[in-house]
Amino acid sequence: LAGRAGCAPSAMSAGEDAAWLRWVAKQFESIAGADRQIHLEQFKAALKVKESFFAERLFALFDSDGSGTISLEELLSALSLLVHGSETDKLRFLFQVYDVDARGGSSGAIDPAELRLVLRACLRESAVSLPPPRLDDLARALFEAADKDGSGSITFEELRAELEAFPGVMENLSISAVSWLKPPPPPERSRRPRYLTAAYWHNHGSQLAFLGGYTSLNLLLFTLAALRHAGLGGWVAVARGCGQCLNFNCAFIAVLMLRRCLSWLRATPVAQVLPLDHSVGLHQLVGYVVLALGAVHTGAHVANFSRLAQQDGHRALTEFLLTARPGGGGLGGTASQTGLALQGLLAAMLAFSSPCVRRGGHFEVFYWSHLSYVSVWVLLLLHAPNFWKWFVVPGGLFVLEKAVGLVVSRAVGLRIVEVNLLPSKVTHLVVQRPRSFRFRPGDYVYLNVPAIAAYEWHPFTISSAPEQQGTIWLHVRARGQWTSRLHEYCGHPEVPQPCGNLQRARWWRWAKVGEVSTGPGESHRLCSIKCYIDGPYGTPTRRIFTSEHAVLIGAGIGITPFASILQSIMYRLRKQSHDYKQGESLRGEDMTLRKVDFIWINRDQKHFEWFISLLAKLELEQAEQEPGGRFLELHLYLTAALGKSDVRAVGLQLALDLLAAKEHKDSITGLRARTQPGRPDWSKVFGKVAEERKGKVQVFFCGSPALAKVIRAHCERFGFRFFKENF
Repeated sequence: LAGRAGCAPSAMSAGEDAAWLRWVAKQFESIAGADRQIHLEQFKAALKVKESFFAERLFALFDSDGSGTISLEELLSALSLLVHGSETDKLRFLFQVYDVDARGGSSGAIDPAELRLVLRACLRESAVSLPPPRLDDLARALFEAADKDGSGSITFEELRAELEAFPGVMENLSISAVSWLKPPPPPERSRRPRYLTAAYWHNHGSQLAFLGGYTSLNLLLFTLAALRHAGLGGWVAVARGCGQCLNFNCAFIAVLMLRRCLSWLRATPVAQVLPLDHSVGLHQLVGYVVLALGAVHTGAHVANFSRLAQQDGHRALTEFLLTARPGGGGLGGTASQTGLALQGLLAAMLAFSSPCVRRGGHFEVFYWSHLSYVSVWVLLLLHAPNFWKWFVVPGGLFVLEKAVGLVVSRAVGLRIVEVNLLPSKVTHLVVQRPRSFRFRPGDYVYLNVPAIAAYEWHPFTISSAPEQQGTIWLHVRARGQWTSRLHEYCGHPEVPQPCGNLQRARWWRWAKVGEVSTGPGESHRLCSIKCYIDGPYGTPTRRIFTSEHAVLIGAGIGITPFASILQSIMYRLRKQSHDYKQGESLRGEDMTLRKVDFIWINRDQKHFEWFISLLAKLELEQAEQEPGGRFLELHLYLTAALGKSDVRAVGLQLALDLLAAKEHKDSITGLRARTQPGRPDWSKVFGKVAEERKGKVQVFFCGSPALAKVIRAHCERFGFRFFKENF
């Protein structure tokens, strides 16, 4: 009985239904004891439920004869009723679950104490935490709404009437009660997009065109070099062909690292043609190509040296590989030795660049090993006599960028003037903003804190708006070694305090806006921590202000780039509203946006806490917008929470809806926007966006690559442009 996922049993065909019941019978035999009965503890273990309340209630309802055990006949009878029973049968089952003082049947009414007990169990099962007074408010709201006659108890008919007021609940009520006993579904095969469809090219046209040109150029270079050396033998031709491709790729990979140049190009028409948003992915791709070409190049030379060693008879293969000799290529005939060293360095860089290293708390290993690119380029200049011709322009630009970055970042020693340790181990840094520092919403900087690590620079998105003067904000999630040390350092009592002439940083603190608290576990303090920043650098989110209908999707800490964007949007709206009152036109670059939908997905409740104050501020400003429709809509999803169709949470979700309608705020976050349980139904979400017809839709996502694939597929289905920024 371990499986709980899968489609609704009511949607199964007769054949599937019979197969499912046979599966249940088979699982029953494996769980039941020698007496062919299932006891309560066995039932709890089989269901794998977090909260035993619902397991005990189900057990009591399935145990129709009150014997204290469930037989196979009792189990199949109850499941058949839930699958094939009428709407009344299914609703009565829910009523009996909530009627706690009834065992196998119902006492006929649910009193306030029973309802509060059930809601408390619902909270634990849904991973939602609310203070006891809030639980009392929920129970009171649901009881007052359902107790139509004011008798002090809820009857079956009153519960039916209340549920019928919420569309979809009655239709889906039986899903979860039976899905606990569903076999695990077969793994779904990923449906890859059709590469020749218009929707696919709509989102991938520039990337595919670029990759086509990149591949063609490599084939051309290989062919020309191989033909030019064909007379020296097949192995030499292959080695020379790969060598020419390596000349190009080892220089081109430097172009993809020119962050300042690429950020500048984003503001030009070139950004519409070149896949600048995918520079990091292309950098990784070229890195793999370099390693593969290097392996073939080395292998072909080794094969040729082996042939020469056999013909010579006096020199071994190791002599060709390890000894410098005249005519051996490279500087002083050291081509073989520098080539082997290059192959070893490239393999090490690839190994330490793997996700398990970068995301596994060992970013420093990746960082320091990647600095060996300097050694790689030096060895290439010694190894290949013509490489300098390919490298002189991109290499010169790369050196110039590094020099400018070093001068700019080190010219002004900045200070972290305020730190806030927020829930979920998020460190909010308030950094002095240089007067000449200009950035756009969604941009990021590299941060260096000498007190943490003198030579390490780590990228973080700027979470404040460009319109905010004096300081910039960075929100850093403690996930690796460096970020964890930063969080611990900022919370240490010996962190340097501001000196007498350091003024308090300007800080908008919306801790109680809309009766929203900043949440437990937050500390706020002034400080004076020396730091350096390098940047800003652009991201795909720069396109947001040229959209008509923008959909911003953040998962967890992926909300960070949108923090700056949302604040900047509100700044611009206020300015435009002021200009309109002064009789000026509202047309211009800032009015390209006609609608913004912001979607934030979190696994559990505590991850909402650190950003709620800003969202509350935005909601208050939205309340002042014209009644013709909100420009900005917030959509929050709590994936750990159970939905309204789940028997373990239907009462809780109804109570949350009722209390939100009464108080005009959500009990979980304190916002006006109702927090939705479970994962978003992307078909419904994007369908609603398409129905609004606010102009061309562009979807911007920041989160995990796995979720990015899901959202990208839905964007292609609806014809939306998709941009992503993985973290």
